[in-house]
Amino acid sequence: MTTADGLGAQRVRRLSSLNADRADLYRGPNVIVPPKHLMTTNCSGNSSSNNRLIMNNQPFDEVTSSGEETPQIATPLTPPMVTSADFAFVFDIDGVLLRGGKPIPEAVQAMKYINGENPWGVTVPYVFLTNGGGKTEAERCLDLSRQLELDVHPGQFICGHTPMREMAERYNTVLVVGGEGEKCRIVAEEYGFKNVITPGDIIKTKQDTTPFRKLTEEEYKNSRFVDLENTQIEAVFVFADSRDWAGDQQIIMDTLMTVEGKLNKRSEVYNEGPPCFFSHNDLIWSTSHDYSRIGMGALKTSLEAVYKAVTGKDLNTFAFGKPQMGTFQFATRLLQEWRQKSHDIADPPSTVYFIGDTPESDIRGTNEFNKQSDIDWYSILVKTGVWQEGTIPRYPPRKICDNVYDAIKFAVEREQQKLINHGDTLANIKINQSELKN
Repeated sequence: MTTADGLGAQRVRRLSSLNADRADLYRGPNVIVPPKHLMTTNCSGNSSSNNRLIMNNQPFDEVTSSGEETPQIATPLTPPMVTSADFAFVFDIDGVLLRGGKPIPEAVQAMKYINGENPWGVTVPYVFLTNGGGKTEAERCLDLSRQLELDVHPGQFICGHTPMREMAERYNTVLVVGGEGEKCRIVAEEYGFKNVITPGDIIKTKQDTTPFRKLTEEEYKNSRFVDLENTQIEAVFVFADSRDWAGDQQIIMDTLMTVEGKLNKRSEVYNEGPPCFFSHNDLIWSTSHDYSRIGMGALKTSLEAVYKAVTGKDLNTFAFGKPQMGTFQFATRLLQEWRQKSHDIADPPSTVYFIGDTPESDIRGTNEFNKQSDIDWYSILVKTGVWQEGTIPRYPPRKICDNVYDAIKFAVEREQQKLINHGDTLANIKINQSELKN
């Protein structure tokens, strides 16, 4: 059926294939330009029946367009059950889906919407990209599954320290800081680091290392003795937020002021120590408190200031997480692997919507990565986290929404409007093989 709006004109867009190699993440905060082979060009207008299968025409109501405002989209009378191959979502977690470990009121409804409970019956692939950490990805996924009332797979999840997994091939003996109890040691050992030392190990071995911190009975039991005379720490990794700033900073300082990480040899020039990596650089983050709380970025800033005051030298640290380009490159690869594995979609999306709450990390990183990516990374800022309405975002997003549900609804309707504007039917979408058999 052909209408005045051209809804009967069926066109299929073709995307070239994606061959994602392992991301080079060792440069930390340096801006990493993704190699061209990692990305593909935006969707062309050429037809290719091999790449997209189109549902039969569905009757639509009257359609009007409102540009970048929330599109006014006609809804099909009988929603087909399909998966969109043309776009995808990447979600921050704290301040977008959760606050203080509890779901934001609209979060559960939003995830149902993206999983097919929408007027079109369309499901959209998505992954999670958070600067938080301190647990294994599997444990975080179990928590998130319970909180959002859906199944979250580790293949969908990147936390701040996930890219550090790549560095286990370079460093063997490392100092790992942050988190609760032994959890970060467990994460680091799962990543493949061969000899993981914690601040607790050093305090247990030499108790006057931190004059004002004493280990609890449980901490003492779980910590390990270290041969301080013969141990050489090759790198320092802050995996998660410190629970003891004073003690952890003292031990990090001691390590960085050594000669090549040899704990029994203090440097005289203070530029011979091992490198220091942080899983992210968020100065503040959203919790259940009325106001944002300081985070790992504040610890990083404090450490650099103290090091400068004590040694007179600048401390060069490195950060992963958002807004670092390497992290977005890592996320691009994970998203494509997840689309291939869970939805049998070989082509990259033409648009990725990133929904975040922090202009300085979420929006900045998305906007900067979009300048270098052949995929359109579209930044959406929500009002439920760090950013407060009434202030001007330091890094402006392309869209501001009240909450994650409104953000998802806007993005899905925007994609439908794009198809209508191009004269397409419901979607250039890929039908699951199981759907074809039914």
